[in-house]
Amino acid sequence: MSTKLWGGRFDMPTNKLVESYNATIMLEQRLCPFDIQGSIVHATMLGRQGIIAQDEANAIIGGLRQVGKEIEEGQFVFDTVDEDIHMAIERRMTEIIGPVGGKLHTGRSRNDQTTVDSKMHMRSTIREIQQDIVHLQKIIINKAENNINAIMPGYTHLQTGQPILLSHWIMAYYWMLRRDWTRFEDLYQRMGECPLGSAALAGTTFPIDRDFTAQQLGFDKPTENSIDSVSDRDHMVEFTAAAAMCFMHLTRLSEELVLFSSQDFKFIELSDDFCTGSSIMPQKKNPDVAEKMRGKGGRMYGNLMAMLTIMKGIPLAYNTDMSEDKEQVYDSMDTLQTSLKIMAPMLDKMVILSENTRNAAARGFSNATDMADYLVRKGIPFREAHHIVGSAVNYCIKHRKMLEELTMDEFHSFDNKIENDIYENISLEACIKARMSYGGTGTDAVKKQIEIAKSYLN
Repeated sequence: MSTKLWGGRFDMPTNKLVESYNATIMLEQRLCPFDIQGSIVHATMLGRQGIIAQDEANAIIGGLRQVGKEIEEGQFVFDTVDEDIHMAIERRMTEIIGPVGGKLHTGRSRNDQTTVDSKMHMRSTIREIQQDIVHLQKIIINKAENNINAIMPGYTHLQTGQPILLSHWIMAYYWMLRRDWTRFEDLYQRMGECPLGSAALAGTTFPIDRDFTAQQLGFDKPTENSIDSVSDRDHMVEFTAAAAMCFMHLTRLSEELVLFSSQDFKFIELSDDFCTGSSIMPQKKNPDVAEKMRGKGGRMYGNLMAMLTIMKGIPLAYNTDMSEDKEQVYDSMDTLQTSLKIMAPMLDKMVILSENTRNAAARGFSNATDMADYLVRKGIPFREAHHIVGSAVNYCIKHRKMLEELTMDEFHSFDNKIENDIYENISLEACIKARMSYGGTGTDAVKKQIEIAKSYLN
């Protein structure tokens, strides 16, 4: 005889290997407070609607609260016999208050129960992640403001392009994170419909109040279609997608931290507590934390592909395939949250070596575009100006000079329209100052950008 809560249909107990194979209870313990909250609200609704007696509802609520306390205090025993936390909590609550506990499941199914738990937990996690994103954004703004005069090379193809403010470089990551924040916000809002009350797939014959349960659980409204409600895992797929996108930004930042902390660049110095050493080379200071974070991007992308593949071609409504959603989604949650919490202090304690960044900008002909713009203002077509400056750079490379080190005779060998004002037009400071277009690297433009960024945080 089966001892399962659903065991009336069966003559034999579940095979022990199958029991372990099917069980999700060890993965989903983080859902416990949300499962208890959902059950308390459901029991409250059953009592309000007269579906069960009020004293029965009160007893169930009291039992659920005691189970919650046991879980919080570490006294609750999780066992794969219970399959999932929903059955484990109901079983223990029934042990506490007696057979009346069996009335809790009136008008609902594990199908709508697991979905509402999942959505409540995810919405809570999204709010935590958004707070972590904002914390990192504040550190980025602080770094930008404290290094507002630092000049560095801006790169395309990892080749020196134009001089930029280091503040402009680091603020680029603020805006990536801003988009991440809004993606999570969009997901949060899309999850505003409550599936509780959809039951197994077709709704219920009991006069439940879905508006009440939705409102009490923090949702905007009930879902409109009971079949879709219990077969929907869009939020799980979408979370892994948003998390993978956010993590992609963290891997790009991690790569630049690795690159810029190397001896060949030496733009930054990472704090010792975010680096490791070598077992054989005593001089090494390795940016292992940034490298580790860069590497975890593969897992985050894999979690997204796993979710898409799990949901591929599943017929309506609920199928047990969907219970495979938790492992990769929880891994994405934990990996992203931990990485955001690590990146924040690593970036905060990072030292900017502004003399090195400026010297690098001076070495790489980053002012070549500004020389071309100078010639355009002298009436030379841009394509011709481009060719002239390219020839000048070629000459400088062969003679080991920078553009600003050329004499007027040397400049005139390329074009006679070049005058003494060329020097003030191609200094690094002038190159920065000239780029005052909205969103550009000019000092005033970057300060304006920072103020706008702060307004989003406020």
